[in-house]
Amino acid sequence: MADRVMKLASERAVVVFTLSSCCMCHTVTKLMQDLSVNALVHELDSDPRGKEMERALLKMLGGRGPAVPVVFIGGKLVGGTNRVMSLHLGGELVPMLMDAGALWL
Repeated sequence: MADRVMKLASERAVVVFTLSSCCMCHTVTKLMQDLSVNALVHELDSDPRGKEMERALLKMLGGRGPAVPVVFIGGKLVGGTNRVMSLHLGGELVPMLMDAGALWL
C-alpha cells in the first residue's frame, strides 16, 4: 500500500491526504489554497482502500500522531499539520513550494 501512496504522492507537485471529517485537514488544504497552490487532495474516506492507505501513511510518519493530514511536496513526504505549519511560520514552506514548481511568485 505504501507504493500506491507514493504513486499518488507523485501525481502533482503538492498532494494532501485527508479525511473529509478532519478539521486539521481542512486547515492544511485551506493554507494551500490561500498560497494559490493547486494541490491534489486525496480524501481517504472516499477511497475503497482508504483505511489501508491511512495505515500506510501512519507508518510513514513513524507511527506517531494522526495519520492525516499528510502533505507531500515534490513527491517527498513533508509531514502533518505541525510540520507544515512550522515550515510556514518559519518562512520555509513557500521556498519548498517554489522548488517543487507548485508556486510562482
